[in-house]
Amino acid sequence: MDLKDKKVLVVGLARTGLAAVRFLAAKGARVKVSEVKRAEELGPVKEALMGLKVEWETGGHTLPFFLDADLIVVSPGVTLEGDPLAQARVRGIPLISEVELAFRFLRRPLIAITGTNGKTTTTTLVGEMLRVSGKRAFVGGNIGNPLIEFVGGPQTEDWVVAEVSSFQLEGILQFRPHISALLNITEDHLDRYPGFQKYIQAKGRVFQNQEKEDYALLNADDPFTFQFAHRVESQVVLFSAQRPVPVGCFLERGGITFQGLDGTREYFGLDRLKIRGAHNLENMMAAIAACKICGCPREPLQRVIEEFTGLEHRLEWVREIHGIIFFNDSKGTNVGSVVKSLMGFREPVLLIAGGRDKGGDYSPLKRLITEHVKGMALIGEAKERIFAALGDLTETVKAETLEEAIRWALSKATPGDVVLLSPACSSFDMFENYQERGKRFKNIVHGL
Repeated sequence: MDLKDKKVLVVGLARTGLAAVRFLAAKGARVKVSEVKRAEELGPVKEALMGLKVEWETGGHTLPFFLDADLIVVSPGVTLEGDPLAQARVRGIPLISEVELAFRFLRRPLIAITGTNGKTTTTTLVGEMLRVSGKRAFVGGNIGNPLIEFVGGPQTEDWVVAEVSSFQLEGILQFRPHISALLNITEDHLDRYPGFQKYIQAKGRVFQNQEKEDYALLNADDPFTFQFAHRVESQVVLFSAQRPVPVGCFLERGGITFQGLDGTREYFGLDRLKIRGAHNLENMMAAIAACKICGCPREPLQRVIEEFTGLEHRLEWVREIHGIIFFNDSKGTNVGSVVKSLMGFREPVLLIAGGRDKGGDYSPLKRLITEHVKGMALIGEAKERIFAALGDLTETVKAETLEEAIRWALSKATPGDVVLLSPACSSFDMFENYQERGKRFKNIVHGL
């Protein structure tokens, strides 16, 4: 892609947008930026781009500014369906995401990991397994450093491991990973998509440009994921917690068995596994399968299995008070994620949930709440809707603040119980992001 002297518009200036502006300027493009925030709100952002020649539009998006572009790069938080983007597309102006732009300049094999839940953990695991196996890996994408930052550098790593969101996949044209992993699909982001099927289609785009020498890594236990096994052009590798698979990973005799394309088997023990949750077994199987495709030997992968302690804000152990254990699962921002988290506990759970509603169905939680949840404290904008759907299944209160919810849960808990923050909602009604919500939870718990 020749960018020199091309008018390239970047829409949205979050972290990926900033990185895209810098990259485009370095390639000689005539960079334009359109941002809904007002100029006075963009002080630090403009400071970060000091010295670069950028044409600005702030306080909203206008059609003439968009139509005066040869290419538009859209940040993940901006929907492609709204005006003036939709009108620009009708006029023939290409709309792409940052990962598509990065792919055009990528010189290393790419592992792309997507799914509703488990993306960050699996991406981190794959990167660590490659590193311990002696292979150099860039780990980023939707977590950490944007992919565009990597392609702007020397690209000395052996592999690129990228977490990719459905929002990023909406804007791809040629994006083609050597290994595409789709971990699971449950209802999420229905505040952005007109229906669940559109969300499934967005996730499936990760396979659309793959060819026979590439690999599609799929969860055989998830019907929405497994349907792509019969649609992709690439070689299918599966993982399953329920049954053996012809190629890939499955649970067997208390461990994980990997069966290769040549029929050879390797066994990975889980006796010393530190992380909890049924979903983490799936994440581990997906990571092992991806790394075996990359040629990693067994021993380094076994070492990572035994040493990996999990991620902050994802079923993170926080503190024990008089036999009551507190877990921070603030990254559990959809119903499917909370289902997996609750499945990881045999102990009675005091659940703290709620936040900004994403339009999903809460009914998949009913059986687990009936069987495992001793009490529930609901917060945020969604508390009324969750109360109407689930409030009669266990003792339930509506709290005005996170601290009030924590103190109520502690008052109801007895030794051996778990207090779990797993919201099933986004954080944006009360917090900047899920990280701030998780840190606030930990600070309150440490102050009890």
